[in-house]
Amino acid sequence: MKKLILLLFIVIFNKAYAQYPKGYFRSPLNIPIKLAGTFGELRSNHFHAGIDIKTKRTEGFNVYAAADGYVSRIKVSLWGYGKVIYITHPNGYTTVYAHLKKFGKGIEEYVKNIQYQKESYETGNIFPKKDEIPVKKGQIIGLSGSTGGYVAPHLHFEIRDSKTEHIINPMLFGFLPKDTINPSIFKLIAYPVGTTSRVNSSTERALLPLREIKNGVYRTNTVEAFGAIGFGINTTDQLNDAPNKNGIYSLEMHVNGKRVYYQDFETFSFAESKYINLHIDYEYYAKYRSRVRKTFRNKKDKLSIYEDLINNGVLDVQPDMNYSVTIKASDFKGNTAKVIIPVKGVKSNVIFSKAIDSTNYKIEHEKFHKFSQKGVSIAFPKNTFYKDVYLDFKVDEKGLASIHQPTIPLDRRYTLTFDATDYSDKEKKSLYIANLNNEKHPRYVRTVKKENKFYTTTKTLGNYQLLHDTVSPKIYRPNFKNGQWINHKDFLKIKIRDDESGINDYKAFIDGEWILMEYNLKRKELFYDFSDKKLVGNKHIFKIVVSDNVGNTNTYSATFYRKP
Repeated sequence: MKKLILLLFIVIFNKAYAQYPKGYFRSPLNIPIKLAGTFGELRSNHFHAGIDIKTKRTEGFNVYAAADGYVSRIKVSLWGYGKVIYITHPNGYTTVYAHLKKFGKGIEEYVKNIQYQKESYETGNIFPKKDEIPVKKGQIIGLSGSTGGYVAPHLHFEIRDSKTEHIINPMLFGFLPKDTINPSIFKLIAYPVGTTSRVNSSTERALLPLREIKNGVYRTNTVEAFGAIGFGINTTDQLNDAPNKNGIYSLEMHVNGKRVYYQDFETFSFAESKYINLHIDYEYYAKYRSRVRKTFRNKKDKLSIYEDLINNGVLDVQPDMNYSVTIKASDFKGNTAKVIIPVKGVKSNVIFSKAIDSTNYKIEHEKFHKFSQKGVSIAFPKNTFYKDVYLDFKVDEKGLASIHQPTIPLDRRYTLTFDATDYSDKEKKSLYIANLNNEKHPRYVRTVKKENKFYTTTKTLGNYQLLHDTVSPKIYRPNFKNGQWINHKDFLKIKIRDDESGINDYKAFIDGEWILMEYNLKRKELFYDFSDKKLVGNKHIFKIVVSDNVGNTNTYSATFYRKP
């Protein structure tokens, strides 16, 4: 019987795996595949859309086209994917190569021409014509890097369906790192799902102690419960030759031997990725920074990763009944970890109950709501929230607006407005809305100023306040001295920073002509490649103008000498 079950699993797995071509795509790097991140990993507000291939903590490895095709999209941005190339292939797939340090020969010149035309480092989306930039399998299309925010050196690689733009797990195409290690399970939580449900005589979530009874197998004490309950699990995987924690491939739950919940990361779309905040215990993550994925589905959750759910994974526990619950986490190679949970149906009086909400601000999620207090208003469109909730909302004497806590996921943005009537015109220029959820580091949020009303739209609850920024950005540490000959330098470098509202824009010039300075966010450094343009004469004037998000500016200029 066991052999039959194993054979059936192999047939089903191979059937799913066989629909994707193996061997068609080559590796984008000529080094062994070791992953810093796997497909579908839990990230902030989204699932990881590709695999992150380690590059030995350095930049500059050749990145190769995975197959014949043409460059269908290019983008350069300070955040997100940084420098990224999309290649569309004749077999119906598109490969994506992100966080590049530099583009390959021909592509680099193509992009720089656009940057100089726009006089901007960031390009927005560029869509070359189908026959404009053809590439061959194994052609160098760039160098690996760490562009796109505060990221370590690595190559982010994706495979997408060219028509639907759905992302597909690259491991299904044969990109398989060495993996003989079982996933690990760190936390298990039981949830009373219904209003009359109980877990260990409580209406609150219960963190269940785990003990490992053998390698990859865990067990809990007997859970006494009643009514509709669910479970959540914190689990990660680890690959060979890599100490970092990665995401699992699949998760399933059985009750008395019958599967009631299953999800895997074969494919998903970007549009559904936001539902990660319903897939995990969002409140628990907001409080403890630990992601617990639930093995029961919220009815508002539109993720396509689930299969054949029974009662959405919710267990209906009846008095005097016993249940054997098993939750199994698997990686792509089939290594597993599982936890066994004995459940006993006990109808008990509540010993520990959740406090009843009694705030003045009730949200019926299918209605529009607007609340105002001391010159601050919050407006929630219909279906901003996934369910009806009670909100705390208060504004203190210093103008700090506390909009509940950032523990509730939102489906849509709401509008936060501050009345700036009492400020002078001069003061208004320096004001901006800041998110103060991190008290040590206020964060600028996009502020729209309309006469006496300053507003922003956001999907994050928490603390906000109008702050002043009257300090100009800093421009410092150029890699040359005023009046210096710099024939020996390949790059002109200078640092910029703004510790209040943040850098909004910078423009640099040599002899009055705009130059392309790339911005390394981690080092707060701008650099110009002298090979971009041939300078005329020996004496040159460098000038840079930097502005922050409220319009404070700073200018630096210096003279340098360089032979043509």
